[in-house]
Parts: sequence; structure tokens; C-alpha cells
Amino acid sequence: MKRLGWLVAGALVVGTLDAAFAIIFWGMRGVGPIRIFQSIAAGLLGRAAYSGGLRTESLGLALHYFIAFMIVLVYWLAIKIIPALARRTILYGAIYGVCVYLFMNYVVIALSATSRSRFLLSWVAWSIIVHAFLIGVPAVFFARKASGGQT
Repeated sequence: MKRLGWLVAGALVVGTLDAAFAIIFWGMRGVGPIRIFQSIAAGLLGRAAYSGGLRTESLGLALHYFIAFMIVLVYWLAIKIIPALARRTILYGAIYGVCVYLFMNYVVIALSATSRSRFLLSWVAWSIIVHAFLIGVPAVFFARKASGGQT
């Protein structure tokens, strides 16, 4: 597979694992997938995203996978600058995943048009774990493959 193929595959895996986690976690609390993806679109549209139906759900889904692609791409670029980052997939992936969590929650969401939701410890704890192992590790794996590295 070529470089772009590995990056896109990484985005699909990372985005799907993240979406599955959110759908399962919030689904057990009565929140449906449409609302989850509308909440992503709310980052651009604010509260109006929740009344946009499938159009804003689709926008949220597209944004979600774009962000997943950027997560893999950023690590691939980092490998090009610091080749040692291609070595320890699980360790560096877990660290990268936590960094992604912090960046998304304290920079991206903080600067977006969405409103902050109330603090829910179980969501935060599971999100950190998921970002470490289901987002960070696969992102590093696919970025490494895109850079020509073996895993």
C-alpha cells in the first residue's frame, strides 16, 4: 500500500474506533448516533447543529473522519522530523493518544462554537483510556506504515 493509503486506512480505523466508543458509551445513556455526530458539527455551527437533522449529522461525521486523518498525519509528519518516534508503537501511541485527548479537549473544543458539557468522570476516564490505546496506538501504527517503517 502507498503512503496515502496507509494514512487513509489509519484515519478510517482511528475514526471508527473513536466513533464506536462514543456511540456505545452515550448509547447506554440514551443518546443516539445522530446526536453524537451533530455535537461534532456543533463545533462549527453551535447549537444550530442540533436542529439540522441528517445534514448536520453528515457534517459531523465528515469532520470526525477529517480530524482522525489529521491525527494520523500529524504523527507521520513527526516521524519525518524525529525518526525515533517510529520505534515503540504501543508506548509512543499511548502517550500520543493522551496528548491528542488533551489537545482536543483543551484547545479544539475550547476554541469551537460548541458549548461545554458538564463534567462526567466516567466519560473522562474512559476517553483517556480510549485515546491512549484505540486512537493513539493505531494512529502511530498507521503513521509508521506510511513512513515505510515495519511494525
